[in-house]
Formats: sequence, C-alpha cells, structure tokens
Amino acid sequence: MDLSEKHEMVSDIFAPLSSYDNIESLKLSADELNFYRENGYVRGKRLLDEAQIETLRSELESFFDSDHEGHELWYEYHTNESATPQTVLFHALGSWRITPGFHDSLWNPRFTVPASQLVNGPVRFWHDQLFCKPPFHGGVVAWHQDYSYWTRTTPMCHLTCWIALDDATEDNGCLQYIPKSHRWDLLPITGLAGDMDAIEEVLTEEQWEQFQNPVAVELKAGECAFHHPLLVHGSYENRIARPRRALVLNVFRDGVCSDTDEELLAGVPVIPKGEPMDGQFFPILYDGE
Repeated sequence: MDLSEKHEMVSDIFAPLSSYDNIESLKLSADELNFYRENGYVRGKRLLDEAQIETLRSELESFFDSDHEGHELWYEYHTNESATPQTVLFHALGSWRITPGFHDSLWNPRFTVPASQLVNGPVRFWHDQLFCKPPFHGGVVAWHQDYSYWTRTTPMCHLTCWIALDDATEDNGCLQYIPKSHRWDLLPITGLAGDMDAIEEVLTEEQWEQFQNPVAVELKAGECAFHHPLLVHGSYENRIARPRRALVLNVFRDGVCSDTDEELLAGVPVIPKGEPMDGQFFPILYDGE
C-alpha cells in the first residue's frame, strides 16, 4: 500500500492530538520563538520517546536493502550520495509512503504544533528525507540553504525539522548552523554531498567573516532542531564507531503554490504553476486549531 493515500495516523505509535489535555505543553515558549526569529533556528525539543526511536530505527534498517518492499515509492533513493567512494551518505526521500512509523511521524503533535507556530499558520507537508552516516566513514552534507533546492514553490513559507535517531555530536557529524544567515539572500547551489569549502566561492566578504563561527547542534536521540529555509547549514564526516541517522521533515504554510509546470517530486502528478500545493502528496498535517 502507498501510505500517501492515508492522511491520518495508521498506527498507535504516536499519540494523537486529542489525547493531550493541554496543547500548551507542546508549544515553543516565547523565548524559543524569539531565538528562532533572531538566529534562524531553535534546538533541543524532544519529539520521540525511546519506543518511537526504536520503531523508526527498525523500519529504517529495512530501507538499506535497495530491493526492499515498497522501494518503487521513493521520490529519490541514494544508497550513497557521497562525492567520494571512501565515504557513505545514505539519502532518500519518501519514507512516509512506505512504513507506518515514518508515515505517522508527520502527524506527531510534538512536531506539528511547534511547526505551526514557526510557519504562523496551518502546516502542510512538503517532503521527508533520511540522512544516514555509517560509523567511521560517513560522508558530509555540504553547506547549503534548503530553499535553494525548493524554488519550484512560492512564496517562501517553509520550515525544516531535523530529528536525531542517534545521539548526534561533532564527532559523528551533527548539524552545523551559521546563526543569522537566514537574513542573507538566496545563494547559488554549490553541491549537497561534496566539497565543504565550495560555498566560499558564493559568499561576500561580510558573509565569509560571519561564516567563521558555526554552531554545532548536538542533539540526543529523539530531539530535534527546527530551521529557516534560508539558514546556511551542513554537517561533517562521521569519524567514530556510532552511526548518525536522522529523519528530516520539510513543511510549508498552507497556501504555498507550485512555481513550475513540471513535476514537483519524482512521480508526483504536476500541479500547474500558480496553483496551491495540495492533494494526495501534500496533506495538511495541522490546521492550527
């Protein structure tokens, strides 16, 4: 079954919104919202408990076999997207269509409620990603802005949520952010899985000076970081004996439109330029009420 046909939870892995007595407990604080506006990110909110982490890890393990059940449903699937054969970066888009844990993670209220605060409205799904770096030779994710890959949608009302499935540290290639870079203009694409220094070619002197002070976003398994679509970020190699696996959920505020007459994701029916993004592949996750 293609789970994109189901726009609600299909399992009991996550508690539904109706089970929470106090929705305020799910929200970001005023200080966290202010920090996001100032720096372009907010970190550390716990989205997954231990049982949920283990469920997602188990489902993820099956994906590493390229001939697994449901493999035809991926938008993209790279057993190794690393630019060098000595390192490995597993990167895939579309897990929500294949297994119940990854599908239902989209509707997890611990994710959808703060996401709604950050996009300032109803949350609609864009696409998911898996980024996995094996022990000792996990590859890099080069510095980039997410929206540079998403200009086929408009306006820019997007949000990224990066969820750690393992403890993420500097040693195994955690996220790195350039605080306040969400105030920069859109930069040219310089590659996603190759040269960490390539971005220098497209930065001004002032930006390059700011670039010298990245923040390592170390997270415990189950914790997340939200970031702005223009925030410059990347991650270095995994150099230790632990894997670094992550689920990324990309969303936008309801009302964002297609800005192309070509397909938005591989295999997804075309949404004509200027038409709102909706339907089977871009469901509402939380209406803000």
